[in-house]
Amino acid sequence: MSPIFFEKRAFATPIDEALFTLVANRALAPSSKLAIEKWAKDHVYLGSDAQLQVQHLYRSMDFLLDYQDEIQKRVFWSTATLLNLTVDLIFFDTTNTYFEIDEPGPSELKAWTKSKHKRDDLPHITVGLAVTREGIPVRCWVLPGNQHDSKCVEQVQQDLNSWKLGRVVWAMDRGMTSEDNKRILQKAGGHYILGEKLGGVTKNAKALNRGGRFKEIRDNLQIKEVYVGQGTGKERFVIAYNPEQATYDKETRKRVLEKLGTELTSIKSMPKDKQAKAKVLLKAHSSMGPYVKELKNGNLKIDKARVRNQEKLDGKYLLSTSDESMSAEDIALGYKQLYEVERAFRTLKSTLALRPVYHSKEDRIRSHVMLCWLALMLVRIAENMTGLTWPRILSEMERFHIGEFVHQKTRILRYTELNQEQRKILKKLKINPPRMFKKIELPS
Repeated sequence: MSPIFFEKRAFATPIDEALFTLVANRALAPSSKLAIEKWAKDHVYLGSDAQLQVQHLYRSMDFLLDYQDEIQKRVFWSTATLLNLTVDLIFFDTTNTYFEIDEPGPSELKAWTKSKHKRDDLPHITVGLAVTREGIPVRCWVLPGNQHDSKCVEQVQQDLNSWKLGRVVWAMDRGMTSEDNKRILQKAGGHYILGEKLGGVTKNAKALNRGGRFKEIRDNLQIKEVYVGQGTGKERFVIAYNPEQATYDKETRKRVLEKLGTELTSIKSMPKDKQAKAKVLLKAHSSMGPYVKELKNGNLKIDKARVRNQEKLDGKYLLSTSDESMSAEDIALGYKQLYEVERAFRTLKSTLALRPVYHSKEDRIRSHVMLCWLALMLVRIAENMTGLTWPRILSEMERFHIGEFVHQKTRILRYTELNQEQRKILKKLKINPPRMFKKIELPS
């Protein structure tokens, strides 16, 4: 951490050491804040003999929150310089995470919502994450759990606009798409690539119905560029088609329709007093319901027009963009890199144990997410510089130890010898191998 942060206030607590410990633990062996005290003392050597206590960890979390905006900005730009990043395309997405508590109490963050993890019984918060095309995290946000994804775009754009990133194209999925958000993302010379809904929007339907041939740009990826509208209302779209996905969509719909046919036959054979409830449940079914058509006499049948319309959309996704300088190929391939955000969220939730969250105070919640963001940055830098996955790096480096040898009043700290693979990793990370003897303490 840059010394400039610590010059602003005088601390009795070893803030820098405590923060390093918290981030290292999150990346190596995620634990509760109480367990980290013992972990730092008995299981790892973090370069200092200072005995950290749990109150030091909590005080460092308070510091992290006080300077969160400045810390994120400085850490990212230092990383961009280190890795020579070109920040021209930024991917943004959100996820939610839950709390192991029954009642959120008065809170601006914790709220019940439709959980992406099938935990509707627990209160949630929303976490937003922006990453570069290399998968390097740019910034994180902690948002109310019941806030719709599209509502956060203006805050995200304003926060990063102050960083003076230059000309940036934002890539977001269809949950962020709205006319207001398109205008917001074009402020300060920005542009967007947005996933669009395949149904329910007139201009999207016009784009999908435009003629023209698809061009193959990769295995299982074909594209077609179309325009809708005239003059200032003219909008650019790219239709992407994946033949493998089309086959999967077709087979999935076939199974759904076969099951629907069985259900319709079953309802006809039911007693009249039970049919009404069965029909309501079938129409509300997530996969079969969209293909159900109710006739004037109350009977149900398969909606063949709906089936034909869905067949036309098999394997397709629709993108809109405000950037005329990017080729249709770059737009389609760029959007596919939204996978990097999904990969970052998977790392946060699994490797770095973002969830479940046991903190109740909102300041602690925000600090917890910040710690996970810093650990994610550490992981992605190591992966980017070495070309190895984080689990692979850990499996090699965890065999590198420091031993403590005590005889009477003499104390020696000595590293084990590095093997060839460990030396390669350190070289790629631009870390000089340590001297064999870390410390020799002789009797005075």
